[in-house]
Amino acid sequence: MHFSGNPDQGGEPMTYQRSAKFDIGQVVVHRLFDFRGVVFDVDPQYLDDEEWWQAIPEAVRPEKNQPFYHLLAENGESCYVAYASEGNLDADDTGEPLRHPQTDLIFDRFENGRYLPKIRLAN
Repeated sequence: MHFSGNPDQGGEPMTYQRSAKFDIGQVVVHRLFDFRGVVFDVDPQYLDDEEWWQAIPEAVRPEKNQPFYHLLAENGESCYVAYASEGNLDADDTGEPLRHPQTDLIFDRFENGRYLPKIRLAN
């Protein structure tokens, strides 16, 4: 966690900014819903639309001012893409890969309990 900006030196007001707890390629499990997934992108805070936000029941609606993770997710029935708050995720300790068919599009391989992103060459 860190602070940025310095209003005393003509900068922007201080803002609170958190570092993401989970990395790209890390496998996580949701605390409230029965699914696991692999992180393929991270937003520093909630960046989806307000309609989706309001559709989350208030009793389980997370705070917006925390990292949110884009996940290739799976449960016992299906594979899908999920968007979940950091506060609702824990590291998955099974050491098992996912069966999600899109992992091969983003990741090179599964090694030591995590996915290694494909290396992209710049043109």
